Amino acid sequence: MEKPEKPILLQEYMEAVRITGPQDVRRAAEALHQISMDLAQMRIAMAHDIADKRTPVDENGVVLARDVFGWPDDEKAWWRNSRIALDSPITAACRFESEPFWVNAQGFHTRSPNPYLKAIELTNFEQRAMTRGALVVPVHLPFGQIGVATFNPIDRGMSDLSAEFEHLGDALGIYARTFIESYVHATSEIQRLPPGSRLSKREVECLRWAAIGKTDLEISMIMSRSRATVRFHIHNASIKLDAVNRSQTVFKAAQLGYISLNQLIG
Repeated sequence: MEKPEKPILLQEYMEAVRITGPQDVRRAAEALHQISMDLAQMRIAMAHDIADKRTPVDENGVVLARDVFGWPDDEKAWWRNSRIALDSPITAACRFESEPFWVNAQGFHTRSPNPYLKAIELTNFEQRAMTRGALVVPVHLPFGQIGVATFNPIDRGMSDLSAEFEHLGDALGIYARTFIESYVHATSEIQRLPPGSRLSKREVECLRWAAIGKTDLEISMIMSRSRATVRFHIHNASIKLDAVNRSQTVFKAAQLGYISLNQLIG
């Protein structure tokens, strides 16, 4: 592929795709679309949350996929497929990879090896992914939310994106992340945690032991503290994290990085 004359990573592009409020969504989406077309002749498919059936919209509720990114509005429209998050190998890969990659029926192509991707089934790839090949940008957000932007060639027969990935992958990754992260921030209506939710050292220590299945009594023996003290720390943590029980307290602590996921599965 020919390299564009203009540098591909520019501050002006960053500002163009950044959203500060709902009123900016349409403008930023149009800028991202234009950048993608100018640099790579690729059409964007996007989800701000792969666990959410809703697709990104502007402040008037207009679907960006249709009115900005140029996808046809018919019964096969990808954003109308409620099962795509479960069926598509692309969304499956985004649960295990945080850096841009490209994918086609022959496999996932990353800058660094990722053994988790090798286990993802690619049978009937084009039908399940609804593309022959795509450059993919996973966007891992706070509280375990995962967004994704895929860049799909206008040339529907194109499936080898190695050159595009090598030259444009990082830049498109930055622009897509900026858009999705700022979209989520600008359109979120829910404050997920109350003010003052920072956990203390003792609360974290108790939750780390609770996360691997230790009882209050066992934790008290490990920490040389009373059972009541352990319960006190875990209860305080649950209040700070607005959790309804012990399991949700541990889960939210893991989402916020107080507890290592490696510890939980190790």
